[in-house]
Amino acid sequence: MTVELLNFYNFFFIVAAFAILIGLYFALRNRSERIKTIVVFALLLSNLILHFLKIHFPPYSTDPNKAARDIWFINICAVSVLTFPIFYISKNKTLKDYMFYLGALSGFLALVYPTEALGKELVFDVWRFYYCHIVIFVAPILMVLLKIHELDYRRIWRIPFVMSAVLLFIMVQQVLQAELGIISLRSDDFFDINVHNPSLIWGPGNEEVAGIIKVFTPDFLTKVPFGEFKGETKYWPFFWMLPFMTIVFAVFPFLMCLPWEWEHIVSDFQKLFKKKEAEEIIELEKM
Repeated sequence: MTVELLNFYNFFFIVAAFAILIGLYFALRNRSERIKTIVVFALLLSNLILHFLKIHFPPYSTDPNKAARDIWFINICAVSVLTFPIFYISKNKTLKDYMFYLGALSGFLALVYPTEALGKELVFDVWRFYYCHIVIFVAPILMVLLKIHELDYRRIWRIPFVMSAVLLFIMVQQVLQAELGIISLRSDDFFDINVHNPSLIWGPGNEEVAGIIKVFTPDFLTKVPFGEFKGETKYWPFFWMLPFMTIVFAVFPFLMCLPWEWEHIVSDFQKLFKKKEAEEIIELEKM
């Protein structure tokens, strides 16, 4: 039996992710801050170690080119695996915010729509895929639930900028991979997404995804403006998804932080209204 959308295995790993999250929360909620911090870091570190150990197992051990390509920052989740341990121990609150918003969202979506696992039997790499994304999903949420890190809705405006930096980094390092010969050289058509990673930077992998994102994408960002491929449907790397990404990583983080920040938001609005009322009274007194 293979992993398919809406089949037993698909639901099993989604349920497992929430079971692990809930189990760890109740096991850790009354522990010391040191224990909480160490356990969450251990999860992130185990993911990092597994990322490099995977090259010793199929399909990486039997395909050196795939191993050389996939050990890098090939997509958003790979960047999360490689950077989350560093972000976690840093004192930068914005990076930890990014961990929570991106980790919870991307980890959950990968479990619901497990692109790399679909059609495959439960071999080692499929288990690794699920473990990787369960950790990406669970660890940042635990970080907030256990109050290792506190969210602040007033920092949300920074998240689209961090996300943009991550996507640009992925794009640049992939071009470097090709130019240095680490992966196969790209085709003559630079915009051919078949030689690039699946993080949507170079274009959507299917028309369903394209339809959702293109609602926010100006037409000129989906066409080659000049040269040999002028007029062809070729998505501008990174820029084609920028409008959609900016909206998503502004709206969803706001919704995601509400359970923790609702009182803070209400308090700030009340202060704002009181300030306006005071200013209006002062203006009336001056008249």
